[in-house]
Amino acid sequence: MTTGPVEPKLRLGIHIPPTIPPERLGELARLVDRVGLDDLWVWEDSFKQSGIASATAALAWTSDLRVGITLLPVPLRNPALTAMEIATVARMFPGRFVAGIGHGVQEWMAQAGARVPSPLTLLREQATAIRRLLQGETVTMDGRYVHLDRVRLTWPPPVMPPLMIGGAGPKSVALAAELGDGNLLVNALTDDEVRTIGEAVRRAKTAAGRPDADHPQIMACEIVAVGEDAQQRLDAELPLWGAEPGRGIGVAGDAAAIVASARRYASFGITGYGVQPTADEPDLEGLITLLGREVKPELAKGIRQA
Repeated sequence: MTTGPVEPKLRLGIHIPPTIPPERLGELARLVDRVGLDDLWVWEDSFKQSGIASATAALAWTSDLRVGITLLPVPLRNPALTAMEIATVARMFPGRFVAGIGHGVQEWMAQAGARVPSPLTLLREQATAIRRLLQGETVTMDGRYVHLDRVRLTWPPPVMPPLMIGGAGPKSVALAAELGDGNLLVNALTDDEVRTIGEAVRRAKTAAGRPDADHPQIMACEIVAVGEDAQQRLDAELPLWGAEPGRGIGVAGDAAAIVASARRYASFGITGYGVQPTADEPDLEGLITLLGREVKPELAKGIRQA
């Protein structure tokens, strides 16, 4: 039997969703750093937690960990402010911060008085303005939503941090592939949906002439439950995210089940695999330790093809 080359490393991370109180982040971030996971992802869910505040604190509490924001909802933010915050964090923690932006949940945007008629146009204008500002340009824009007059950051980051863009629909996925350094996927997808998105990202990057078209950065997230009641807890969690049990969404089982799912995602072109615990996870520290001590070493062996 012969073996082919080992596929590129799949980044392994943990998501700290807003179902977990902010005051627990410090202890959890330190543990994630100790067990050697690649990434910790924090969220900015409306009316729950601040992405910038959470990411900055997690970076300050750790030494090696890369910290990302799953996305900052652009309707709530002025692009000049977002660029200022991203630049500040990137300068304080060079090479360890990943920014993410996206539409946000439209119902929540309406609650905050920030919903717009064309979320795609808003995201395109914001992504363009934020990137140009981070690159140190003086930006003047008079778009449908973004209006800037000779805005320039005093302290742009010496090295541009990755600007990830999230989106679920086909047009949003294509826009993220065109303008972002990577795509952020939602957390309750079937295998067919993940595969389809991976293919769509490569097509969109090719059409846009992006140099990373052959090896796009795609960060995925799966809801994971471990332990004797894992399947029951997963089935109870999925409807909270608009998904139905019994469709192969999420992982219920042990370390081997997580490894198998992560490798399957890698075969779809996913480059970063994040684990999201259920809201009722009884032992989050145990799950993080399991990921670092059992799952990551297996993933580090790569995926060999016969």
